Amino acid sequence: MTKPLRPARGGFLRAFRLGWFIREFLLGRGPYESTRIDPKTGAPQAQTFYEYKEALRRETALDRAARAEEKMAKEQRRPIDPDNIERLTQRYLDRLPYKATGCRYHSFVVYFSNLQKLGWVEFTGREEPSEFQDNYAAGQPRKYFRLTSAGKRAGDAAWSDPRRTLYSQK
Repeated sequence: MTKPLRPARGGFLRAFRLGWFIREFLLGRGPYESTRIDPKTGAPQAQTFYEYKEALRRETALDRAARAEEKMAKEQRRPIDPDNIERLTQRYLDRLPYKATGCRYHSFVVYFSNLQKLGWVEFTGREEPSEFQDNYAAGQPRKYFRLTSAGKRAGDAAWSDPRRTLYSQK
């Protein structure tokens, strides 16, 4: 008998999935207070990853704050205070490390390469130089990617697991 892989307590907390976020972000919709981009210009992978991580941090902090306020309100037998949720959200956000939520950059790059193999994202031809710090050589250029028409047509089920979609086509 095999057991499903999941945490012992609390389950998985993901306010939104990575594939959904990439699609919405590259469509220029600015999901979960992320930066709105021009869908024709696209965005570099690094920016897409950063926006995903920050949106996930904000939503995680908001979820924790709402749960904490609900618990305190229940214990104190008072109504839930939205101002207290905002204060707690900022407190949790200040304490929540960048690396604590979501995937690591390497996993993101692998995920994004699957999207490229499926033909859902494409290189726009735009590049900009990137530099690490003063004492290091210049890094590889930042390449901009945008959604293709195939990526826009792909359904939610395909976007939720692009790897399965990719290997079921072979």
